[in-house]
Amino acid sequence: MDGRAIAIFDSGMGGLTVLHECLVTMPNEDFVYLGDTGRFPYGPRPLDEIRGFALEIGRFLERQGVKMVVVACNSATSAALADLQAELEVPVVGVIAPEAEAAVQATRNRRIGLLATQATVDAGRYGTLVQSLDAGVRFFPVACPGLAELIESAEPYGAGTVEAVRAYAGPLKQAEVDTVILGCTHYPLIRHVLERAFGRDVTLVFSAEETARKVAETLARKGIAHTSEREGVCRFLTTGDTEQFRVRGERFLQFPIAEVELVSLAELRAAA
Repeated sequence: MDGRAIAIFDSGMGGLTVLHECLVTMPNEDFVYLGDTGRFPYGPRPLDEIRGFALEIGRFLERQGVKMVVVACNSATSAALADLQAELEVPVVGVIAPEAEAAVQATRNRRIGLLATQATVDAGRYGTLVQSLDAGVRFFPVACPGLAELIESAEPYGAGTVEAVRAYAGPLKQAEVDTVILGCTHYPLIRHVLERAFGRDVTLVFSAEETARKVAETLARKGIAHTSEREGVCRFLTTGDTEQFRVRGERFLQFPIAEVELVSLAELRAAA
């Protein structure tokens, strides 16, 4: 039995969707969640810059004594997963491979779409993984600039979000995809908006459930699961406004957050 916590990080609130599924799947594990809201969003940034941010956070979290790091950010996974796995001593799990595998299994007409940030689309990791699993799949990536920011705004379900989703869904509907990967952990927070845009005939693949399953499998395989029956605890960290994170985090996580700790960017840079 390994009682150390599992670390999860994201550019902001989106990774809370992954944390939620992990809490359901592994209720006796402890978790540390870091939202880098002080540098949100990652999506429009160059991949090299995102890679630097991810390495800072990964090294910082490893120094907190965690047993695993989960990169609950598609942009950071695209930019830095291999570097994190090479640099850190603990196992590192990303959100892209589990989604790609689930999408290939789900598609019936072998036409798969992707909605993601510009950085994730530019990195091309989804297309490479999908093609490696089924070379006959037609893959249609669509970048969604501004959508994550709308989701973290004061009106995540407002008219602006609905209009943006319709616009980004348009090319995928024209391509007649039957499966769409939601390649940003923020997007499940507006699941009902996306479901209405695509309809029942299109399968939406969310990273949270698939990633939680991958985390549980990795813990079991490496023999580092926490097997006690007591309920785990969560610790929340942010590089931005702690009260704003607490209020919005509770709304998205649908779970009370008693305290959020501030981590300065200087502390992250020092860890690097």
